[in-house]
Amino acid sequence: MAFPARYAHPFLPTTRADMEARGWEQLDIIIVSGDAYVDHPAFGPVLIARFLEGRGFKVGLIAQPDWHSAEPFKVLGKPRLFFGVAAGNLDSMLNRLTAQKKNRSEDQYSPGGRTNCRPDRATIVYGQRCREAYPDVPIILGGIEASLRRIAHYDYWSDKLRRSILFDAKADLLIFGMGERPVWEVADRMNRGESIEQIRDVRGTAYLINDAEMKRHEADPAKRAADRKTVVLPSFEEVLADKSAFAVMTRDFQMETNPGNARPLAQRHGNRAIFMNPPALPLEDGVGSGADAVAMDEMYDLPFNRVPHPMYKNEGIPAYETVKHSVVLMRGCFGGCTFCSITEHEGRVIQSRSAESVLREVRALRRMGDFRGTITDLGGPTANMYKLKCKSEDIEKKCRKLSCVHPGVCENLQTDHGPLIDLMREVRQEEGIKHVFIASGVRYDLAERSPEYVKELAAHHVGGQLSVAPEHVSPRVLEKMKKPGIESFERFQTMFACASEEAGKEQYDIPYFISGHPGSTLEDMVDLALWLKKNGKRPRQVQDFIPTPMAVATTMYYTGIDPLKMEPVYTARGLREKRLQKALLLYWNPEHWPMAREALELAGRKDLIGRGPSALVPPESAGEADRRRREERRAR
Repeated sequence: MAFPARYAHPFLPTTRADMEARGWEQLDIIIVSGDAYVDHPAFGPVLIARFLEGRGFKVGLIAQPDWHSAEPFKVLGKPRLFFGVAAGNLDSMLNRLTAQKKNRSEDQYSPGGRTNCRPDRATIVYGQRCREAYPDVPIILGGIEASLRRIAHYDYWSDKLRRSILFDAKADLLIFGMGERPVWEVADRMNRGESIEQIRDVRGTAYLINDAEMKRHEADPAKRAADRKTVVLPSFEEVLADKSAFAVMTRDFQMETNPGNARPLAQRHGNRAIFMNPPALPLEDGVGSGADAVAMDEMYDLPFNRVPHPMYKNEGIPAYETVKHSVVLMRGCFGGCTFCSITEHEGRVIQSRSAESVLREVRALRRMGDFRGTITDLGGPTANMYKLKCKSEDIEKKCRKLSCVHPGVCENLQTDHGPLIDLMREVRQEEGIKHVFIASGVRYDLAERSPEYVKELAAHHVGGQLSVAPEHVSPRVLEKMKKPGIESFERFQTMFACASEEAGKEQYDIPYFISGHPGSTLEDMVDLALWLKKNGKRPRQVQDFIPTPMAVATTMYYTGIDPLKMEPVYTARGLREKRLQKALLLYWNPEHWPMAREALELAGRKDLIGRGPSALVPPESAGEADRRRREERRAR
């Protein structure tokens, strides 16, 4: 394909013609992705492909192949080293189905938002097709779907336990977490002549072992688990038979997620097992140092065109429209929220770009033809964790806490927002920049420690509405979420309101809440609805809890046990109760009044059904009653 002159860099080869244009007869590595090809660092498989290309490999990309046969997986020929397989930026099941297990109306990562552009459990299907296409080519799994399904896991959409994805995908190796370090080491060693079977010691990788190898790990003479060289997780058969064993598996896994002290993990599946090396070390901040450095700046200095591939012509990619004028400052999150998978995938250590790297990307944005001076987001997984870290590397390497901010902000955490404030000011001062908004969620328990940051935020970076996520008001539920008490959010609300008034702006915080989270009862949701009414909040975006693989809250949902305390926890398991809880959050919306009334009756709070100032919903109207009776007659 001949690329228009407006593209500064050749796209990754997607056809044989692209390879011929570069004079290549064979590629070293082929990346298979469940997402459309958008040449932008926000798209994980493309970031890995560009990174490997930047390190000297010939890399091609097969985006959203037809998975019904192996032929589309042969379009670029046989790779010299390996196939890299990823479902895309999201788990493919989460990408297709809602919390109510209904099909989503749009696929954000597909051309025109079309659905059915990828299979369910895409990593497994793509891996199998790659094996059919070229049986002797190594297959390496990566991306968030593979990362969060690397051990025995609960699958919400089938409501059953599934074994490690490595078994079903017929792959040779799995890279978990953020993959740059491990994929580089694996590719480099294979390029030097090592076979995939010889590469068994790379951090951030997992592979299958046989019965004899697993027996050696099981025979470790250490009497205490703390002294073992390898942590043996309860087997797939054990967790399948006993939910408490599943909870123990989750607890033991979570305790080995700090790269500074994590030990290898092994889990038996029948007469085979999966072996996991410790997590990869975080990327260096900024440019890094040393011959083996893999640094944040390098990722974002790669030659991205920052646009979808021309093959899509006039079809937009919805996810791209969201991120095309945004800038990522960092990766990782030390919040440890039990319902979130960011920590499990990106790690707890914050990895930040240098200010110079961020400014280079801002200048690249200015050169885009459709850029009009507005940066839509300056953030990351969390808006205000840039450059935050433990005060001591030694303490950090020894720590096994799952959160640096729960139950309170750790005394060893440096919470200085100064570097972030300086960077925000530098970006605003760049030529051609008119507005710099922050759309990423603000961690308010950290923000309230920096009045200067809150003032800067309110004065310059909010377009009328600010996203924050208190999630709930019940202390018991918030403890299960590992979120701060609602008092912290209320203090931040006051600070933000005062800062906005001082800046002469009418601005509002837009809180996000979760319904149906483990620990939350209908009574807790009533309390939340009353808090919302008291504070004049009418949330329009309510997240119905989705149990995603490997999250701590998912274990609570499946087992009814808090794995970190090994104590019982209530969970709304049925789809109807989940709808009832969500209806209480949307008490102000007439469409949800019937279910909200039912929820209030079940919670023993009929006193909140009425027309007085203390009521949440009005009583059933005559019109509603007629519609209900007609629906009941039709149902018979």
